[in-house]
Amino acid sequence: MFYLLSWFLVFGLFALWSLTALAVHAFAVWTVSNASAMTGVVSGIEDIHLPEWLAPWVPPEIAQAMTSLLSGFAPVVESLLQTAPALAGGLTMVTWVVWGLGSVLLVLLGAGLHLLIAICRRRSGGSSPQPASQVAA
Repeated sequence: MFYLLSWFLVFGLFALWSLTALAVHAFAVWTVSNASAMTGVVSGIEDIHLPEWLAPWVPPEIAQAMTSLLSGFAPVVESLLQTAPALAGGLTMVTWVVWGLGSVLLVLLGAGLHLLIAICRRRSGGSSPQPASQVAA
């Protein structure tokens, strides 16, 4: 009975693991595929200013340095967003590898639980029937 419960738990975890991997993969591929649509958003980075309530607390030199730093990163971010759809194929491979490793770990968990149950049954005497010679005596 305990063997059945342990493997039922492992198969339930396997189903949950598979559904989670599928959902994360679908979301990641959707995000990467639609990243190129955001390329025009990065060009408006120079229009970002500090909120009025925060401006008195931040020295103007730091605010200017942060603005110039962000505007320097804008071309890099834009080129990454343009090349992101090409990463979708590699993302699929990474998802399969991670799913496979997790699945192997779940099977090892099931085997370990199976072994643990067997060891506990041996130590406690188990529920196996006694030989006929000992029962009659």
